[in-house]
Amino acid sequence: MVDVSELLADAPDNWGRWGDDDELGALNWLTAGEVLRGVGAVETGETFTLGVPIGASDGDPVWPTRAPAGHYVTQDQGTIDAGKRDREPFGHTGSADDLVHLHTHGTTHHDALGHVWYDDRLYNGFDARTTNGGLERCGAEHVANHGIVGRAVLVDVARYRGVRALDADERITLEELEGCLDEQGVELGGREILLLRTGCLDYFYAEGADAFYDRYGDSERSDALLEPGITYTPEVVEWFRDNEVPAFCADTITAEQTRSEETGTLIPLHPALLRDLGVVITELVRLDALAEACAADGRYECLFVSGPLKIVGGTAAPANPVAIR
Repeated sequence: MVDVSELLADAPDNWGRWGDDDELGALNWLTAGEVLRGVGAVETGETFTLGVPIGASDGDPVWPTRAPAGHYVTQDQGTIDAGKRDREPFGHTGSADDLVHLHTHGTTHHDALGHVWYDDRLYNGFDARTTNGGLERCGAEHVANHGIVGRAVLVDVARYRGVRALDADERITLEELEGCLDEQGVELGGREILLLRTGCLDYFYAEGADAFYDRYGDSERSDALLEPGITYTPEVVEWFRDNEVPAFCADTITAEQTRSEETGTLIPLHPALLRDLGVVITELVRLDALAEACAADGRYECLFVSGPLKIVGGTAAPANPVAIR
């Protein structure tokens, strides 16, 4: 099996492009001008929230080694009835309170640039030991402090193929990606946020968790899935570099073909994008309603707005991005 260090030995990177201390990566491309270009994509004012439900009764889509969210009510009317809260100082008004126990990668989220590394170096050359006990470098707060706002383009591969959802382990090639954009009439000008739709999350919410894991589970490994998506090739990485892509979003848990048909390894595109190019990867983005609207009027661009949670030293920042058409 190929070693990622060897695979990416000659891969392009953005190290030093924005200075030796940069921890923001390709989000530096999202300047005020790019925000205004995104605003220019808005025609009808329709809004689509792209986050998945947290703590849903029917379950949450998560990687097998992560637990679904735990949602706990810490105060309600029952607490007051039991005499455990004195509400007299509040004029006898009631109030409820709760907490959520959540993997930062267990819901819709933006990966921090320090989430993945190889050769003991993070993005921009920072030492991997700075991840011990929390990310001292390239943590989620840098993504959150900047926010992700710009012109986004939906690449609806499921509709392009004429299927409800791609099957397990299916590969999306660069040629297919470009063919889909061409059929949709989308021309990239550079610095677009990419929204890739495979139909996987639609399948989860339509058919349920058991059906989803039956379809996309790995029969040989209980700690992995076999989701469809793009995968690493030198040409794919060069395409991301040449188009100055700041963020890549997908409606899957891994955002890429989990077991790469190209390399035989699991998720090799993550290190090439996060660690080398500084491209923020965003997973578990629900795109079904947005895709229906885009197909209805043939407009596949929108303004993308996301204010991630400012988790200091976090490996990911949960968010509920909004697409505005």
